[in-house]
Amino acid sequence: MLELRRLRLLRELHERGTIAAVADALQFTPSAVSQQLAILERETGVTLLEKAGRGVRLTDPAVVLVGHATALLDRAARAEADLAAAAGTVAGRARIATFQSVALQLAIPAMDALRTHAPQLRTELIEAEPEQAIPALALGDLDLVLGDEWQHQPLRLPAGLERHELFDDQVQLATCERLRDATFSDLEHEAWTTGHPGMAWDEMTQRTCRELGGFEPDIRHRTNDATVSLALVARGLAVALVPGLAIPQEHPGIALRSTGVTRRILAVVRAADAARPSVQALISALRR
Repeated sequence: MLELRRLRLLRELHERGTIAAVADALQFTPSAVSQQLAILERETGVTLLEKAGRGVRLTDPAVVLVGHATALLDRAARAEADLAAAAGTVAGRARIATFQSVALQLAIPAMDALRTHAPQLRTELIEAEPEQAIPALALGDLDLVLGDEWQHQPLRLPAGLERHELFDDQVQLATCERLRDATFSDLEHEAWTTGHPGMAWDEMTQRTCRELGGFEPDIRHRTNDATVSLALVARGLAVALVPGLAIPQEHPGIALRSTGVTRRILAVVRAADAARPSVQALISALRR
C-alpha cells in the first residue's frame, strides 16, 4: 500500500523542482525528504529519481505516479473537508493572500469579523500579487487568494482551483481639479501613471485610453501602489485610471469620474477544500 505522505513528497518534487525547495516548503530537512523518497522507490519497485547535475529529476515512471498521486491526494483532501463540514467546527489555520487595496478594504475587515464569529480560526495574511499567489495556492502553501479579473483579461486558474465571485469594482478616472471638466480625449497629452509593464492595471490603462480616447497614453510613472499614483494625480503630475477599492474616502485635490470599466473581485480556493467550514466562513465574511 503506497503511503500518501510519500506520494505528496514526490508530487511536491515534481512541482517545485528541487529537494531543497520541497524541504523548505514542508518544513522537513532535505535528508528526510530524500529518505522518504528512497522508501517510496523501494515500495514501488521502480526507479523514481535520477541524477541531473547537482540535483535529481523524475523518471518517466515517476511522472506517471505523480498523476495518480495528485488524484489520490485530492480525494483525501475532499474526504477531510467533508468530515470537517460534518463536524461543523470553524477552526484551524487559514492563510490568505492578496494585494494592497483588497487587503485594506476587504481582507482585513473580514479577518476582524472572524475574530469574533470564529475565534478558533487562526487567520494569516500575506501580501502578494495573484501571479505569485495562485501557483502557491495550487501547491497548498495558501488556503485562499483574493484576486481580480479585468474585462479584457480573464483569470485562468490551474486545475484543482475554483473561483467564488464577490463583486465588481468600478474603475475611476482620477485627475487633478484643474482637469475636472476635461473630456477623455483631452487627456491625450497629459502624463499618465499606472502599474508596471505586463500587469493587468497597465494593460487596462492602455486599452481604455485607446477605446475611450483614441490615443496611446504617455505613461511617465509606474508603480503597483495606487497610493503613489493618487499622490501624483493630486499634485497635477499625472492622471490615472484607478480601481474604486484603491481610492480612499477622502481624496483632496483629486476629481473622479466613472469610466464604465470594471474589474471583478474573486476568492480562489482549492476545490478539494471548498467544503471546509474554515473556507466557507472566510468566503461568507468576505461577502458581508
